Amino acid sequence: MLENALLRQQLIVLRRQVKRPQLTKTDRALLVLLAGRLRAWKNALLIVQPDTLLRWHRVGFRLIWKIKSKTHSREPKLPAETIELIKQMAQENCLWGAERIRGELLKLDIRVCKRTIQKYVRQARRPGPCGSESRQNWRTFLHNHAHQVWACDFLPVYDLFFRPWFIFFIIELGTRRVIHFGVTRSPTDEWTAQQLREATPYGQAPRFLIRDNDCKYGATFAKVANASGIEILRTPFRAPRANAFCERFLGSVRRECLNHLLVLGERQLHSAIKEYVQYYNSARPHQGIGQAIPEVAGSSMQETPPGYYESEGRITSFPVLGGLHHDYRRVA
Repeated sequence: MLENALLRQQLIVLRRQVKRPQLTKTDRALLVLLAGRLRAWKNALLIVQPDTLLRWHRVGFRLIWKIKSKTHSREPKLPAETIELIKQMAQENCLWGAERIRGELLKLDIRVCKRTIQKYVRQARRPGPCGSESRQNWRTFLHNHAHQVWACDFLPVYDLFFRPWFIFFIIELGTRRVIHFGVTRSPTDEWTAQQLREATPYGQAPRFLIRDNDCKYGATFAKVANASGIEILRTPFRAPRANAFCERFLGSVRRECLNHLLVLGERQLHSAIKEYVQYYNSARPHQGIGQAIPEVAGSSMQETPPGYYESEGRITSFPVLGGLHHDYRRVA
């Protein structure tokens, strides 16, 4: 008894100096084991609270039964191909739950219980693009509404005397067709709004129009878009991929046209851009639409320009931009 009193007094002194002692898993298990053999274990506790010891015991109880459940589980192990298929479905379809995936697997004659699917769905979506909420990303939205979305942007150019010029483009995302373009030295809000009016005659307007946060799009531009029934989609700041189709087109204009020309004035620049846009819309295959021509992609085969997609006839080249590019067609 004197020895226990001496040890207890030393623990009391130690408790005054150490606010929170560091215990290992072995220490916790040993304390729980000793407390189970002692009747007055609550009075013997000094460095931990009784509630803490009970919580450790509950954690150990759950761990033991978890191990026993895994040991005696008779659930058959799924093939690796089925597990990968479940994860693929979970990542590619953010709106699908476990029951929906189970139904899709039954179509393929694969029978998996719902609880097993939920386990692999959590593993697949934890680091995936779906996150905790089933929301579509920007790329999915553009793909679903491509034929109803236009995009616009400015391309700055400097002439021979280092004077700035601005080229305004409007393209259709579904067919990659250039709807309208304009050239100016001073791109004001009124001038930009007038370009939108010219691009939407007789009510031929899209449902959405993507633009950046440039100050050139002011109140007049928004008023014209609202009058035409166009909903403006503003891209986030420092996110050029939000308007990737238009940015890709502007890069093509630079690489295939403007980098090989000396700009002398507005008339010469407008003429060169007009010829390139006509070639881009009616003759240039586009990789983003399966090597199809923008005007052909938006029309039926009966409206295809003569000379395209024919297997007979002599092939002739037509120079574009003075021979910078060539258009190849079959002639009778």
